[in-house]
Amino acid sequence: MPDIVSLIIWLIAGIAGGNAAGELLKDYDLGPGNTVAGAIGGVVAAQIVQTFIPTLRGFDVGPVLGQVIVAAVCGAALTVIAAAVLARRQRRR
Repeated sequence: MPDIVSLIIWLIAGIAGGNAAGELLKDYDLGPGNTVAGAIGGVVAAQIVQTFIPTLRGFDVGPVLGQVIVAAVCGAALTVIAAAVLARRQRRR
């Protein structure tokens, strides 16, 4: 179970990544969903990566920077994936 500081770092980085993806890739913009998808992607992915790469645990500069990068990238990735799935489902109707 992550501590509260790690969870806050993952949430903020995931939200930033999700919103950045929505702004940069207008075809994959979910509006307020960017924030939700980014937060979920950031938290889930950072926890998974910490499980497989234990050196990303802790509060030194290296591990925190690694956590931020993983959470932001995965938050952006989940936002793009969710938008692509949503667009595909809407085209089928």
